[in-house]
Amino acid sequence: QVQLVESGGGLVQAGGSLRLSCAASGSIRSIDVMGWYRQAPGKQRELVASSGSTNYADSVKGRFTISRDNAKNTVYLQMNSLKPEDTAVYYCNADLRVYASDATYRYWGQGTQVTVSS
Repeated sequence: QVQLVESGGGLVQAGGSLRLSCAASGSIRSIDVMGWYRQAPGKQRELVASSGSTNYADSVKGRFTISRDNAKNTVYLQMNSLKPEDTAVYYCNADLRVYASDATYRYWGQGTQVTVSS
């Protein structure tokens, strides 16, 4: 069984910073890509950043930075210059292989709330 556990969300004023972490654990053989998505109320879930080719949503370029610690199966999202429109539930995901299978599966974390006040 695989788990992704996020941490680091919270309430911050506009212009502030937060660092999200997401640790994957369980019967993991390898991780291909890890990334972050977000979902604001009434909106669809959208990609924020992906470690694959290091892609960023246009709205966060220059403000957010994704990084990985492969030894810890952990992905981070450093968020600077936060804006009220960044308010959302942030989800991490991982495309990974488990020991019991050769297939690649996508797993999701439970989400962490980020609220940016104006």
